[in-house]
Amino acid sequence: MNILVAGPHPDDQELAMGGTIALLARRGHRVTLLDITDGEPTPHGSPEIRAAEAAAAAAALGVPRQAAGFRNREVLYSLAGRHQLAAIYRQLRPDILFLPYPQDAHPDHGQVTRIAEDARFDAKLTRSTIPGEPFYPPRLIYYFCTHLRMNFPASFCVDVSATIEVKMQALRCYDSQFFRGRPAAEQGAVLDYVRNLDAYFGGTIRRPFAEPFYVTEMLGLSGLEEIVL
Repeated sequence: MNILVAGPHPDDQELAMGGTIALLARRGHRVTLLDITDGEPTPHGSPEIRAAEAAAAAAALGVPRQAAGFRNREVLYSLAGRHQLAAIYRQLRPDILFLPYPQDAHPDHGQVTRIAEDARFDAKLTRSTIPGEPFYPPRLIYYFCTHLRMNFPASFCVDVSATIEVKMQALRCYDSQFFRGRPAAEQGAVLDYVRNLDAYFGGTIRRPFAEPFYVTEMLGLSGLEEIVL
């Protein structure tokens, strides 16, 4: 399969579904990380630092990544933005599109999801000025990387017990976000939270670690072999 994982900022994809990304790549699927913005400015980062960290994280997961070119903290819903993403869909032609769960306290996250959802529709339009051949990503799945204190309404979970350490390795690449400038006692706190969260969802399917996902469209199964018992 050809899979596109769009993230408002570098590290969102890895935080939410780094284990699933690594698992899909190991199984031979092409997974591309799309950074909608470069994530800067931040207290201890810079565009150059974040780019190097994002490249290292993608290498750890074994996948490519590219930038969409939107401005961090200034993502606003617009027709131009929709068409910008629609052109990328036409270029990459993903079978599965992963987006952030739409409920979020961070304005960029909500705007990115709304733009990306509508760009999915725009990408299939004929007689448009959008570059590339019309294409409609057939499957949309939401991941959870939210700034709200909420219970995630997961539709299903993916067992990432085999790739949890790869996910942690990728997250450690983001030194400017999770380690630099923090008191020693707080360094790694985000990684501990992520590991504990994945352990919780792993417990819901009787596995050591899992990542949760949400769908609004019906999922279809061609067999029961992949269901965790």
